[in-house]
Amino acid sequence: MATPAASRVLFSEAVRQVLLSWPVLQIAVDNGFGGVYGTQKADWMVDVVQQFFHDNADLQRGEVEDFLSDIMNQEFNTVVEDGSLPQLCDALLQMFSQWQQGALQTLRNTIDSLSQKKSERAKVTAPPPQSDEDEEDEEPQVMECEPSAPSVSRKADPPEEEDGWTVVKKK
Repeated sequence: MATPAASRVLFSEAVRQVLLSWPVLQIAVDNGFGGVYGTQKADWMVDVVQQFFHDNADLQRGEVEDFLSDIMNQEFNTVVEDGSLPQLCDALLQMFSQWQQGALQTLRNTIDSLSQKKSERAKVTAPPPQSDEDEEDEEPQVMECEPSAPSVSRKADPPEEEDGWTVVKKK
């Protein structure tokens, strides 16, 4: 059996692999949402999260979600709404449980599989910038939506333009 200090380092590495393979954190760091020290904040986040697990007994997913959500909001100005937070928390809770039970080889295997996935980085590409000249020539775009329930057909008024924004009003 590994020494407690060595196994604690193993759990810390597991947290690192989970967080650094999380597309939300990757995007936040890569795009500077955390400022010039975004990479250092991501490293700090690993330490804080693993300490959070060690300091709190019997954590529930909601507690971990709230904790991570607060960090992302405060440190990276990011609100996580992509549905990945529950999955991330479940993975962290599962690895912490493995660590607590002494299933260190299983934990090492999980870390190895995450290391292989880490090479797949999330990419975000911004749409090409649009010049002011292009905007003058274009007509306002109207979004067409399928109704969720059958509706009575009625004549739609054309959208109004206010300060360069297309306003669609429902009657």
